[in-house]
Amino acid sequence: MKRILLLTLPLLAACGPKYGMRVPGSLEKKLPYEARIELLEAENDLALAIDKVDEADNEIGRARDNIRRARSRQEAAEDEVDRATDEVSREVAKLAISEAEARVEYLRAKQRLSVGLREVEKLSLRCAFAKFELARLTAARKAKVAGSEKLEPKEFEAQVSECEAEVKEERAGLAEDEKEEKAAREAWEAKKTALAKKTFDARASPYVENL
Repeated sequence: MKRILLLTLPLLAACGPKYGMRVPGSLEKKLPYEARIELLEAENDLALAIDKVDEADNEIGRARDNIRRARSRQEAAEDEVDRATDEVSREVAKLAISEAEARVEYLRAKQRLSVGLREVEKLSLRCAFAKFELARLTAARKAKVAGSEKLEPKEFEAQVSECEAEVKEERAGLAEDEKEEKAAREAWEAKKTALAKKTFDARASPYVENL
């Protein structure tokens, strides 16, 4: 874990000046063992924030793949309409088209939300980085490491507060995307239920694919 963080910190610092105030590495090197132990919680929080960004990226990739499959199912259902030899088969195919269209709309809405959530997680990572730097400074000053007295804790505390306030604002800004995603999912669920009832009246219908 420590090695991952050591590799990640320079990358975070290179991402830009926003919330990028750092404690010189030379100060941490002078910390006694007991003081370094106190940094473990901040390190774990930073590692967790990194994992959340990775998961947000993965979620967007999954949504993209699901959209591709949903479009393929829609095309297959459209072909079935032309091949249907009776009214029942034709109706099932039309319901399958409707379900596939609703699925695509839902997945697109979900992807938009996922993109927004990824940006929030990226910003949250900056906050975790800022908290880690504050913890480093706190530990250095507590251990009376030479040079730490030149850094102002209030500036590092302000960096954390400003970042957390921006995360809260960004997350609140996703309310409309969350609303659209929920509505699109409910619409898809309704289409899926209608298709399932028409085909063996069961959620396990071979015509219905769960995400």
